[in-house]
Parts: sequence; C-alpha cells; structure tokens
Amino acid sequence: MKKWIVILILFYCGALFSQIEEKEDFKVGLVLSGGGAKGLAHIGALKIIEESGVQVDYVGGTSMGAIIGALYASGYNSRQLDSIFQVLDFETLIRDEVPRRAKTFYEKDESEKYAVTLPFDDFKLSFPSGISKGQNVYNLLSRLLLHVKNVDDFSKLPTPFFCVATNVETGQEVILDKGYLPRAITASGALPSLFAPVTIDETIYVDGGVVNNYPVDHMKSLGADIIIGVDVQDTLRGREKLKSAIDVLVQINNYRTINDMVEKRKKTDIYINPNIDDFSVVSFEEGRQIIEAGEEAALLVRSDLKNLAANQNKEEKVKVPFNNANSIYIKDVTIEGNKDYSRAYVLGKLKLRTPSEINYKDFNEGVNNLSATGNFDEIDYYFIEDEDNAEEYSLKFVLQENESRNLLRLGVHYDDLYRSAALVNVTRKRLFTNNDVSSLDLIVGDNLRYNFDYYIDKGFYWSVGFNSAFNSFDKDVSADFITEEDMINGSIQLNEIDLKYDDFSNRVFVQTVFRRTFMLRLGAEHKWLRYFTETIGIDEDNNPRTIFDRTNYFSAFGILKYDSFDKEFFPNNGLFFEGDFHWYLFAEGLNEEFKVFAIPKARAAYAFSPTSNFTVVIGTEGGFKIGDRGTSSLDFFVGGYGFNRLNNIIPFYGYEALSLRGDTYLKSDITLDYEIFRKNHITLAANIANIGDQLFERGEWIDGVDYSGFAIGYGLETIIGPVELKYAYSPERKTDEWFVNIGFSF
Repeated sequence: MKKWIVILILFYCGALFSQIEEKEDFKVGLVLSGGGAKGLAHIGALKIIEESGVQVDYVGGTSMGAIIGALYASGYNSRQLDSIFQVLDFETLIRDEVPRRAKTFYEKDESEKYAVTLPFDDFKLSFPSGISKGQNVYNLLSRLLLHVKNVDDFSKLPTPFFCVATNVETGQEVILDKGYLPRAITASGALPSLFAPVTIDETIYVDGGVVNNYPVDHMKSLGADIIIGVDVQDTLRGREKLKSAIDVLVQINNYRTINDMVEKRKKTDIYINPNIDDFSVVSFEEGRQIIEAGEEAALLVRSDLKNLAANQNKEEKVKVPFNNANSIYIKDVTIEGNKDYSRAYVLGKLKLRTPSEINYKDFNEGVNNLSATGNFDEIDYYFIEDEDNAEEYSLKFVLQENESRNLLRLGVHYDDLYRSAALVNVTRKRLFTNNDVSSLDLIVGDNLRYNFDYYIDKGFYWSVGFNSAFNSFDKDVSADFITEEDMINGSIQLNEIDLKYDDFSNRVFVQTVFRRTFMLRLGAEHKWLRYFTETIGIDEDNNPRTIFDRTNYFSAFGILKYDSFDKEFFPNNGLFFEGDFHWYLFAEGLNEEFKVFAIPKARAAYAFSPTSNFTVVIGTEGGFKIGDRGTSSLDFFVGGYGFNRLNNIIPFYGYEALSLRGDTYLKSDITLDYEIFRKNHITLAANIANIGDQLFERGEWIDGVDYSGFAIGYGLETIIGPVELKYAYSPERKTDEWFVNIGFSF
C-alpha cells in the first residue's frame, strides 16, 4: 500500500512540475475560501507561501478569504496582516458596539434604559436582518485600504483581485471585481444572520459562501495556470458541536460545499487544508492557534511551493505607499441619500466640523454613532483626495435611510424605592418633522409612572425638547422626615410614617453640544409636587391623611454635563460631571408662604483602572439652597441605592432611601471594583456625608463627618442591565441594610 502511495505522489509531482516547465511565463492564482474565524488560517498559509518565494499573480476569495485576499492584493504582506489581526477586538468589531464616550447624550440615555428594542411598524413586530450592520468592519477596511481608494477596477490593484458575493433576490453568484473595494469585500463577507445584507448599486448581497465558497473556476477563467488553494471550510459536525444558530446555518451550507469540493480540489494544483476542525466560524478569540494551523498545513507542501517559485519568471513588485497617518484632514463633506434627516443632524451625530483634522479613531466612533441611531440601514463613505493638495480630502457620504419609524422597547427594574417595575416604550421617529423623535415610557408594577419625551435633534445647533413625566412611590420613612412646620401642634411622637410621594413635571428646553463632549441645556419647568401620609391626621374631607405639600412650582433651569465614562455601570475609565441650577420663581397651591429661592447642585466622578480587571471610582457631590428657607419640599433627601434620581433624592450606602434630610448636603464616595471574571464584579464601597440646614452659613460643613456607610456587593452585567446585591453598614446607626438592584434604572 505504501508503495502505491509513493508512486502516486511522485506521479502527481511529476505532472505538476512538467506543467510548470512547459510554461515560460505561467501565472499563479491564489484562491482563499470562506470560513469566518477559520479564515485567519489564510494568514499562516501566506507566511509560508511568501517564505517559499512564490509570486502570486491573481487573488480571489470569498467571505473571510475575500477580506484577507483583498488586503494581500492591495500590498500588505503576511507579517503585516498578522500584526493587524492580532490586535483586533473581534467581539467589538462584529457587534458594531459604539464606545459610550462616542455617543451623544441622547443615545447614552437611550442605550442604558431598555433591554430589548424591536421594529414596530404598523403595529407588527419584526426582527433585524442581522446581529450587526457590519459598520465596524467597513470602517476598518476603509482605513486599511485608504492607499488604494482611487482604484475602482480591482485588476489594477498591486495584485489583481476578485471576490464572490450572492445576489439575495436571485440566489445567483456574482463576481465583484470593480467598484469600491471595502464595500465589495464587506458584501462578500455578509454572513446571513450575523451581518445585515449589503446593497451595492441597488442590488442586495450576502456572503458569497452561500453559492461559491471556493472560486477556483473563475480563477482559471482569468488565465491562472497554477492554482494554490487554501481551504478553511467546515467539515460536517456532530450534534455536540452544533451549539448556535450560526453553527446550524453553516452546517446546512456545508452539505453542498463538501460535495462541490470533490471536483474543485482536482482543479487545485497546490492544496492547503489546515486542521481546524476544533474551531468554529466565530472562534476569533483563538486566532493565534488558527493562524499557526495555517502555517503547519502550508509547511506540508513547502517543497512544492519552493519548486514552483524556482520556475517562476518573477516581476519586480512596485512598493506600495501605505497611509500610516493617525489622522486625516477633511476640508469639506457632501452627503447624499438623506431625505428625512438634515445635514446638520448627520454632522451632529458624526461630531464632525469642517475644515479640520480628525483622528481616525474619533472619525470611526462618529460614524458608528450615526449608525447606532438606527436611522440608516447603510452608511457608505469615500475619501476623495484633493487635486491640489494630496494631504487634504473631501469626504462623501452615501446614506440609505431606514424606513422603519416605530420601535417597541422593553425593560425591567427593581430597587428599594420604586420596587418592581416593568417598562413598555413606544418610540416614533419623524412624527411632525425631520430629525424629531417621540418616546413614551409606560411603567407598571408597584407604582404606576410614565415618561414622555419629544426631541428635535439639530446636531451641533440648538436642539429643542419637551419632557413630561409622572413619578410616584410610597415608603416608610423616619418621622425625622417631617419638619417642625409639618408637625401637628409640634408634638407628634412617631418612629416612622408611611409616605406617599407624587411628582408631575413638565419641561421645555433647548440644548446644544460644544467641544464635542459638553452638553448645555437651558429651559423652564413646571412641577406639581404632592406628598402626604395616612399615618397621622385627618384632612378636610375627614379622610385619615396629612398632606405636607400639594403645590405647583415654576422654575428656570440650566444643566451643564460632561460624560466620558466608558460604561455607566461598572465603568473602567472616564470622567463625569453634571452641574444643575434651578431657580424657583413662583408657586401656586398649598405652599402659600412661597418666596423665590434657588438650588444649585453638582456631582463629579473619576474612574481609572490600575490593572486590567481592577477599577477605582472616586466621586463627590453637593448642593445647597439660596434664598427662602420656608419651602422644604425640595430639600435634599439622602439614602438608599439603585433608583433613578428624582428631584433632590440622593443615594447613600448604609441608610434607607429618604432617611436623611436637609437644605444642604455634601457627599464623597469611593468604589473598588474587581472583575473576578468577565462581567462579574466584586465591589467594595464607602461614602461619607454631611447633611443638614444652612451648613455653609453655620460652618458645619467641615466640622466633621456626620454620616458614613460602607458596602460590599456582587454585580453582574446582563442584557437587562446590572444585577446587584449589596450589603451595607452604617457605624452611626450600628445597623445594616441590604440593597437589591436589578436592571437599567428608569
């Protein structure tokens, strides 16, 4: 048997090299198959092909083979490709995650409130066509291929190139060899269910592997005499390895692919088939091992590669001038395809002003922020070099707007103040005009609440908004909550009362962003505030209740905000600041003794990570009243954890919500966060505060620490938001509290 194997190998090599010797100027074609993460093995194979001295004359590929093949054809060598792919965060790349600091303030609020968002047009639920739009992939490829931006005929690349995509409407194979290179290879790699389809010239494409995952026939039709093929396609898997929807889809496609490869392998002169059965199409975290598998497979045919190289008539390759700059100067921007969203809106989301020099990282984050609005199905852009100055570019955007205008969004939450809550949100875009969004939250559970927002987004210009909200809760609070003015005859002897608290607020405001990171909001507010107890007293209707306040307050306000936290919950780095000034001008209702007063308050926090899994967050905040002291309903109420802030209710470890009260407060806190494993956190925290009346006037704000608390907890990042359990202790009270926080706050 061994004898016959040796004879067959000698016969194969003899046939191959007799074919080589018959050609005075033969052409070598390189075919790279699709395979998702397995395609990283192409890089390892290319290393050995280069080391063997083979000159590749044509490159063709599908899916990941198209991506790596295009980069190779544009001038990158295998070592450069290895360096590029080793530093990529594939999870972020695939999921189109937008760094939080790159989002506008509106997008930050929206992304940290809802667990599920679904299209809801004509009152019918639908689902996205893919987990990702592929925007991060497109951004990366546009950057890496900037040096060949003007090449629209792929045969004119340093090495001629083509890729394969599938026409969704006809199911036919399409050879892409002209156009904008990043868009073409993005279409070739649009794996169904993982990436959304890609539109090019009004034709919709998905992954070329659906119809032709190993385009050897087209390579031969180009005139390639010798074919080197790197095949990273899957074999059929057993049930124990079919663990996801993507695995099942790949398996179904493999039925045809495996049969096709019987004939296609015969057409391949040097066949490289890495041993990567233990990896899946999404095993990007194991990229190093996959690349090494590609090297090992290519080493098995190195002698064939060297013999091939020795018989080539090589042409000297022109050195490729890569663009290695970290920034780009954009002198102007043109935008096409925006019908319902203005130029100012688009540029505002991009955070792009021209003319200016912009860092590629900031530019990519701006593009992703525009994509994250959900208002655009596709965002294409092209850098056009200035004819007179090669270092300046015009930027052209071609947008395809999303026709969906309605969204249904859901959320759940639990904390110790509002207790259990389920949220149903209906969002309508372009209700009255372009650039507007209307959003209604209906919250049911232990307390009924609602929140309505209407916002006309003008980007860098002054935007306009309106908000209306009703919040309600009831809670047992200390009798200290009642001020002397609230007491009946000044002689109530109680430990606790059951407090019912209602707030109905309406705000109209204008808002702008400056220096890309600061938000300024100016507006007017109407607030109807009522809180009462049924524990004590009798009202005018002979009902058992005492009403402490039932008044309409009218104010002007201003808010200045900066937020560069990478995450709202469990941040690793960044800075947060918010300053708020409310000037209460008049009132109507139970508070007949009202006089004008103002409440300025501010809070700031800084997060930094000494190590990759250990974070320190330091915060400080405070506020005080200026003017009339008679109105106590808007004093600072301190205590509790996990609730969405309302009025001047402030969280504080070691005390129940609304335990402490005063018209002045100062608070500092520190949190130590250790991520024991991914998305699982152990936290240690401490906070101190001084709370009381007129602390600054009396000099009592620095005379010592009146209140303190410590907490230890476990936190988990989930799709519904943070899930936290905290144990807190107060030395002054010599007692403890347990806090449970589930889901995004609302």
